[in-house]
Amino acid sequence: MTVAETTTLPQNATISMDGKKPADNTSADDRTIIFVLGGPGAGKGTQCAKIVKDFDFVHLSAGDLLREEQARADKSEVGQIIADCIRQGVIVPMHITIGLLETSMNRARQENGSRRFLIDGFPRAIDQALEFEQTVGKPSMVLFLDCSEEEMERRLLERGLTSGRTDDNPDSIRKRFRTFVETSMPVIHHYEAEKIVSSVGCLRPINDVYQDIRTLITDLIISREGSNASSPFLQAAATQQETTPQASP
Repeated sequence: MTVAETTTLPQNATISMDGKKPADNTSADDRTIIFVLGGPGAGKGTQCAKIVKDFDFVHLSAGDLLREEQARADKSEVGQIIADCIRQGVIVPMHITIGLLETSMNRARQENGSRRFLIDGFPRAIDQALEFEQTVGKPSMVLFLDCSEEEMERRLLERGLTSGRTDDNPDSIRKRFRTFVETSMPVIHHYEAEKIVSSVGCLRPINDVYQDIRTLITDLIISREGSNASSPFLQAAATQQETTPQASP
C-alpha cells in the first residue's frame, strides 16, 4: 500500500479543533505502530519503502499528510489552518498532525484491514510523542536510524545537486541537525527508558542496513501476531525453509 492510498482524508472526515481524540475505529492493542526516526539524510524514506514491500506496512509521513490536506481542492478547515501556519512560519498544532495520522490509520484499517503502520519522521519532539500516546496509543517499536552528521551532510549535499530543494545546502542542513539533536533526541531517550528503541547503524550500504532492520521487524511481527503473522517476506522465507533439503545427520 502506498502513502497516496491512505493519506487523503475522506470527505466526511472531521478532526477535533480542541485537541480531543478523533473517532477511533481501531483497537490500539492489535495495531503494530513503528516510529521511524533519524536525522536528516539518515535514510528513513529508503528503508521505509523496503519495509512496506516486505511486510505490508502502511507508510505514513506527517509532512506528506499536512501537505496533502493543505492542497485539498475543497479547502477544508484543517487545510486552511495548515496553510495559515505555514504562511506565518509557525508549527502546525500537534493535535492536527496527530488527527491526520489517526484518521489515515483508521481509514486504512476500514478499507484494507491494515494494522501495521510505519510513521516516518514523527514525533519530532517529546510533547508530540506524549500527545500521540495519549490520543492514539504507544508505539510497538521506535526504529532509530543512527548516522553520523558527516555522512548525512554528504548524502544531503549529493541529493541537493538534483533535488531542487532549497534546504539542501550546508547552512540549512546544519540547522536541521541542531534542531534534531535539541528536539528529537529527547524522544529517543524517552523511548530508550521504555526499552522499545531499536538502533541501527547506517554507515553501511543500504542493503546491509536493511538486513538488520528486516530481522528486527520479523521478530517484532512474530512476537505480536504469533502464528497469524504473514507478509510477502515471511511467506517467502517459510516456503524456502520448506523446500530446502535437510542435511543428513
